[in-house]
Amino acid sequence: MNPFEKIFNHQILSRLEDAGTFMVTAHERGWLKTMLRHPAALEALEAETLARLETILEQDQPLDTQELLLHKAASKEKQVYHALLRPLRRAIMNKNFVRLSYGLKNGRGFNEQTAFPYKLEYSMVKREWYLLWYHMRYRTLMSTKLHKITEVHEEPCSEESYEQLQATVLSLLEKRKLSVDILVERQYNAELSRILYAFSCFEKEVRYTEESDEYTIRLSFLNNESEYVLSKTRFLGKRVRLINGDYMRGRMLESATKALARYGE
Repeated sequence: MNPFEKIFNHQILSRLEDAGTFMVTAHERGWLKTMLRHPAALEALEAETLARLETILEQDQPLDTQELLLHKAASKEKQVYHALLRPLRRAIMNKNFVRLSYGLKNGRGFNEQTAFPYKLEYSMVKREWYLLWYHMRYRTLMSTKLHKITEVHEEPCSEESYEQLQATVLSLLEKRKLSVDILVERQYNAELSRILYAFSCFEKEVRYTEESDEYTIRLSFLNNESEYVLSKTRFLGKRVRLINGDYMRGRMLESATKALARYGE
């Protein structure tokens, strides 16, 4: 394809994007039709949306995975979708309160607790959805697994209250934040993209020092995510090194010492 054709195609795609239109290939439509056959689609999509998609894809063929893929022994599957995602997401978008009924690990349960829902998070490690919310009665920030929540009821919230609570939550999260600098060893500079991918779920800033030809990655994360950061750092091995943060360096030394002790004489 010559440069003029590339420019012309880019102009067409840009105009389509500005008009709210996007191109979908036959392979993508076939993949979507296959995904709609999954049992989770009945919960993830409203009946009207599901029926409309099935009508649009009526002429398309689903992907034939039976001959291409062989599913052998595997651990018990956890559904990525949860039935409470939609009402909680709607409450967050509407900037409203919710009344939660939920349980704790010790078996205790709480009913009709007024909550300010801030964010829905998915843990790639535990494969669990969490609701991050502010407890109106106890004035504290909470994180609850969705499967521990039994009931959700949306309630109105004034614009003034929303702005105040939003600022409160952001302030509490800022206090819980940690940061650490990770130095990429110079001989592994070519693997920078792989290293950044390992930390892709965290806020980060990359600095390059020309004099020493070194990259430094500053990670920002919540204090309850520090062990996950350490596991990712250990996974990268000798490619990276923690250069600040007494707690993180101490935990890394402790875990490395324990690992070496298992193989010592």
